Formats: sequence, structure tokens, C-alpha cells
Amino acid sequence: MRKVLKSDKRPFEIKPQQESVWICMCGLSKNQPFCDGSHKTTREEEEGKTYEYDAEGHRHEI
Repeated sequence: MRKVLKSDKRPFEIKPQQESVWICMCGLSKNQPFCDGSHKTTREEEEGKTYEYDAEGHRHEI
């Protein structure tokens, strides 16, 4: 599994098209590089802690 350092807890928006394109910034999307809403699982992460997610989406503090 690749390691991703997230820079934010939400996706990055790219605008100048007719519709916005959302790029995954959490590393959890199954539709990389596009956001699929998986970042919502990071809402309960505590600041200053590092987590990894297994293939089933379970969070583990490392």
C-alpha cells in the first residue's frame, strides 16, 4: 500500500472547467486521483496523530 501524506482533510478543487473537478488529498479514494468522498472517514482523526487505513477502510493509529 502506498503512503500518502495528506495536506488537508478535504479534496482539492480545480475550477476553470464547466464543472469543478475534485482531486483527492487524503489518499483514500478508490477513484484516484479524483475524490470519491472517502475523506469523510478522516473527520474524527485527532490532530498530531498519524493514521493508516487498511483495505477495508479501518483506521489504525501508527
